[in-house]
Amino acid sequence: MAALKYRIEEDKATWVIYVTDAGQVTHFHTVWEAAERAGIWDRAKVRLDHAGFGVVLGDDKKKFKTRSGDTVKLSDLLDEGMKRAGEKLREKGRDKELSEEEFGAIEKAVAYGCIKYADLSHSRNGEYVFSFDRMLDDKGNTAVYLLYAYTRIKSIARKAGVTDRDLLDWLSHNSLSFEHDKEQRLAKQLIKFPQVVERVAEDLYLHPICEIMYEIAAVFTEFYDTCYCIETDKMSKLIFCHKITFLKTNN
Repeated sequence: MAALKYRIEEDKATWVIYVTDAGQVTHFHTVWEAAERAGIWDRAKVRLDHAGFGVVLGDDKKKFKTRSGDTVKLSDLLDEGMKRAGEKLREKGRDKELSEEEFGAIEKAVAYGCIKYADLSHSRNGEYVFSFDRMLDDKGNTAVYLLYAYTRIKSIARKAGVTDRDLLDWLSHNSLSFEHDKEQRLAKQLIKFPQVVERVAEDLYLHPICEIMYEIAAVFTEFYDTCYCIETDKMSKLIFCHKITFLKTNN
């Protein structure tokens, strides 16, 4: 309660979010009610939220721990992720295509990205089974699938020889046209994105962002397979690519 008083009176906080395990929800509501009675908290002026998270389970469906029964350290988790990501990349021959420095950068991006995405893609107050095999899969709602889609989109822009500035200049003098049903479907998915962000900002559940990003990537794959993009007279299609890369880079 003293910490809440400090945040309200000294930090001038208007919105305080407590992120702990879901089991502490009763504790926080009790503290908030006491703070309100004591005149410390005015619910009309300051928003308080408890963003509780569930339990991460191992393959045995029990609380995720080491073989000795200890809590898994984040540093150990990241190291194991790096190891497994490296093995996956070597299986695909990426170590022969890239310099040692490039390989290391991609190895780190894939490992850390997969672990973060696996955590964020599940409802925060539910339980989920932690699996390196699943998170490093290049099919389904995983970071690897999104990275693959992102790489494909960037390669389209590179092959077309069109810069972001070219696309923005074209858009300022032209309007988008949707000639194919796949384009229309992709446009509808992109329109949904701001609504999802607004909902996430309100209820503090982050997994809908992962879901919409996956849906956009999946619909883009259909769009890419059907609609040829790599021509300067296909600017509206290239703008789709630009918009998706912007969303993926900033989310």
